[in-house]
Formats: sequence, C-alpha cells, structure tokens
Amino acid sequence: MRILLVEDDERIATVLAASLKEQRYMVDVAEDGEKGWEFVEVLPYDLILLDVMLPKLDGISLCQRLRQAGYTTPVLMLTARDTSEDKVMGLDVGADDYVVKPFDLPELAARIRALLRRGNVSLQPVLEWEQLRLDPSIYEVNYADKPLHLTPKEYSLLELFLRNYNLVLSRSAILDHLWSLEDPPSEEAVKVHVKDLRKKLRKVGAPPDFIETVYGLGYRLKQR
Repeated sequence: MRILLVEDDERIATVLAASLKEQRYMVDVAEDGEKGWEFVEVLPYDLILLDVMLPKLDGISLCQRLRQAGYTTPVLMLTARDTSEDKVMGLDVGADDYVVKPFDLPELAARIRALLRRGNVSLQPVLEWEQLRLDPSIYEVNYADKPLHLTPKEYSLLELFLRNYNLVLSRSAILDHLWSLEDPPSEEAVKVHVKDLRKKLRKVGAPPDFIETVYGLGYRLKQR
C-alpha cells in the first residue's frame, strides 16, 4: 500500500517514513502542500498523512482542495496544536482522523491500519493463490504450509501480484507501486526481484512458472 506523507519537518518526516517502510508501506514524502498536491495528481494513494502547518499550501487548504476535487483518499492530519477548534476545522474540511504531535508511533500505526480498513472494506485479511498464503496482518507467507523468508521488497512484490491476480503488471507499473518517486531504480531491478522471488518459491515447491512472464507486457500469476 502507498502512503503520501506531507511534512516539512525533516526530522519527523525521516523518522516517520522509516517506521512506515518497516511496516511494508510504500512512502512518498512531500515537504510542502503544493508538492503534496502534485504527488496526488501523479499517483493514487491509499492514505495521506498531512501536517497542518505547511509552507506554500497549509494542510487545511490542501485537504479542502482534495475533497473539492473529488479525492476520497483517507486523510490523517498531524499537528502540534491540541485545541478542539483546530480539530473541528480539520474534520470539517474532510480529514478522517487527527493526531497531535508528539505522537506515539505504535498508536499512529494503529490509526493508519484502521483508516486503511475503513477506506478499503474489500481488503482481504489473508490473500491466497493455489497453495500460497499471505497474511498481511503479520507479514507471513507460506506455500504448502512451508514458510517463505522474503525480503521486504520481495514480500511487497508478491503481495502486489496477489492483489492484482487478474492483471498483467508491467515493469514500469511495478516500479510505480513499489518504489518512491524520489529514488526509483531502473526496470532491470524489477527483473532481478522477480527472478529472486521465483527462486524462493521454487525452493518450497511452487512450479517454475508460478509467476508467469507475458512477453512484451510484464508479469502475472499463472492461471491454472
């Protein structure tokens, strides 16, 4: 899942982005409201973490602009101001939740999970394909009851295939989903990760073409 963090405090943004990435989220960071708006116009996000006090375009105005433009992405506002007036203002322009700085990272993570569940009621708690089973709540993957030990990027790649089992995913689409806008690798990196993931799947008994190459188009889970 992809999260946009709009935060001008570099220290907070660095700590929060690192924490979110450890939880297997893809994170893009914008340092001001206008940049945040530009990111939203380019990519679909599952959730937006939005600071209130921002340069160029403040969080309240950005949230209002998002809602007026028809974006329904859940918005969790971050602010140092703990007054009922500020909370009411944020909620009135369309924010879904409100957290006061300094915040507790585990609590913030729980609020994010709650908003993501609310924003995507069809989200499956466990993803399955043939004998493969991926549990997003505990980051556990098994094939035929044998555990797969994956890197964070391999895990995210496999989850992406499972959530889009009916689609052929091009290398560029995979890059857009799994890497941040600021530091994307070449498409060759996707090929390497797919190769490594296939190798680990074969070791636990999956067929060699469990992830199928559709030449000229991309990759998908093999239909049997």
